[in-house]
Amino acid sequence: MRIMKNAISLLAGVGLLAGVAAAQAQTPEEIKERGEINIGMLVDFPPFGIINTEGEPDGYDADVAKLLAEDMGVSVNLVPVTGPNRIPYLLSGRVDLLVASLGITPERDEKVDYSEPYAGIKISVYGQEDLEIADAADLSGRTIGVARASTQDVAITEIAPEDANIQRFDDDASAVQALLSGQVELIGASNTVIAQLEQVAPDRFDTKFDLNQQVQGIAVRPGSDELRAYIDDFLGRVKESGELTAIHEKWLDAPLPDFVTQASAQ
Repeated sequence: MRIMKNAISLLAGVGLLAGVAAAQAQTPEEIKERGEINIGMLVDFPPFGIINTEGEPDGYDADVAKLLAEDMGVSVNLVPVTGPNRIPYLLSGRVDLLVASLGITPERDEKVDYSEPYAGIKISVYGQEDLEIADAADLSGRTIGVARASTQDVAITEIAPEDANIQRFDDDASAVQALLSGQVELIGASNTVIAQLEQVAPDRFDTKFDLNQQVQGIAVRPGSDELRAYIDDFLGRVKESGELTAIHEKWLDAPLPDFVTQASAQ
């Protein structure tokens, strides 16, 4: 795995990765000397990332990002990103790191380096209540919406029968709108998105089956070992102090899940 990351870093160094010139690995000292950290985050994935009434990025990820910047003694610039462009933003140097609900997967682990988990979600197939969908085989002939390049996109693509119609949207909000309008029968969604849907459209939809549990990590560019170690130490301290749980309870009305506190980034 490390050899693969080094190879990717080499390609990035000559501008071949994602068609952009790649930025170099960073250290905490470099960020501290600059006095500011640029952190990419989703703003269309409530309650992890939203735009608040003042028009500013907010949510669970924003609070974690601000706490990290405070720990480093620097100001923070929260940069809105999308599911498809968040890793390119990181690798091209438009942001220093990602606190962007980025699930830890083997595929992404070949492109970025992860911290220890700081959050977690459950991914499920969710859709019209009158559909009897118990497992992957029942997706045959069905229309399923997913956010492009998301963990649910990967999971459903792996298990769906060949005649399933997977429609990919730019973000979760678009996939949800497609479900509400009847454009798709089902979506792949996190428990947080499902909770929002239950409030908006009660008794219309239900969870069909779970795909997986997913831990999320803070992502840094390959080779940023000192920065990743700093973030791991930070996360260990805020988990132990209860600060991370307090942020989780603020935004998700529940303690930090056990599968987050017990998991380790790979």
